[in-house]
Amino acid sequence: MKTDVQVVVIGGGIVGASVLYWLARLGWTDTLLLERRNLTSGSTWHAAGNTTYFGPYAEMTRLFAGSIRTYQQAEKESGQSIGFHQTGSLRVATTAREREQFHSFEANYQSLDIPYRVVDNDTIESLHPCINTKDLFGAAHTPTDGHVDPSSTTHALAKAARLLGASIELQCPVESLSQDGSTWLVHTNQGSIRTRHVVVAASFWTRELLLPLGLNTPLYATQHHELITDSVPELVSLAHEVPAYRDSYVSCSMRQEGNGFLLGVYETDPVFWALDGIPKDFREELFPPETDRLMPHLEKLMERVPAFGEAGIKTINNGPMCWTPDGLPLLGPVGDGYEGLWLASGFNVGIGTGGGSAEFLAQWMVNGKPHFDLPIVHADRFGNDMSRESALDSIRACYRQGYRLPEAI
Repeated sequence: MKTDVQVVVIGGGIVGASVLYWLARLGWTDTLLLERRNLTSGSTWHAAGNTTYFGPYAEMTRLFAGSIRTYQQAEKESGQSIGFHQTGSLRVATTAREREQFHSFEANYQSLDIPYRVVDNDTIESLHPCINTKDLFGAAHTPTDGHVDPSSTTHALAKAARLLGASIELQCPVESLSQDGSTWLVHTNQGSIRTRHVVVAASFWTRELLLPLGLNTPLYATQHHELITDSVPELVSLAHEVPAYRDSYVSCSMRQEGNGFLLGVYETDPVFWALDGIPKDFREELFPPETDRLMPHLEKLMERVPAFGEAGIKTINNGPMCWTPDGLPLLGPVGDGYEGLWLASGFNVGIGTGGGSAEFLAQWMVNGKPHFDLPIVHADRFGNDMSRESALDSIRACYRQGYRLPEAI
């Protein structure tokens, strides 16, 4: 293992692999990614893999767009498939106000050359015959959205980065960080590495890793359910995959998975995990399902998509999801006194924004500033003294918001 490099990236999920890839693409190849177990072992392996151009804030659209572009670039450069399904997506309007908001985004998407339109209920039914459009006010349709295979995509990024000269060390947990003058020492179970820059892309491990440095990072994990149904006859009879569907009334997203549905639910009262410390032996684990608290949402989904109510549930995954108080990632330098320490953490939509966020951060590191201004994701925006109670209250409010747009709250 290298012991002196320009950059160490901590974390082998899709975000860490994307950072390593973009640094290499911009010419920084004296780099080393450290992963405590295997690539995707944190939360990437059980992610739904959704890639969409439609985010919660218009300012974030370029990160979403950059992610899809990044993954497709890595596929081309590595020769490894990312399993991309371009199904498009529908974000339905449950009120006239939501429809107005959807229309207000048209100029932004046009300026970024992203296909986008607001469609009526008849068009919804033609694109996704399983949706009951009663009481809907149309939908925002982004036809080039889709989903990727998270594991394949991460490995494509890692392979492309290696081909450019970057290095990866697996089964190498980082135990601590320390400063030595203008450089950093990354202490692992295999020895220490000296580096000028450290990028912490360690998801819900980030907080505990940084606490000994005196950094209070308001980043915590919630439980999050993902359900996969048995085969749905209505889907079997179609000659195409239906678009992904997102609904603020149900507070869920749903897409086709094979001949069934895959859905993620944002329940009203989220449950936090490992507030007093992540178990040292935590591996690629899931929690016992707790479907009772999902039922109010699933009952609404049965109204909107009757075929879902007739399908059996094949798989229920309940895994950890990383959150910041405003639901946006932490990107950029930590702040004064910690020169060379960068964050790429706090992703609750790591697949959707990971690739674009990595480009944003890598441009900042290599060129001294990002290629566009996006202060809402800066890593130091919460300061260093937010209490746990305040952070958890904000995360609860953000989680239960689900797919409601911020202006609609």
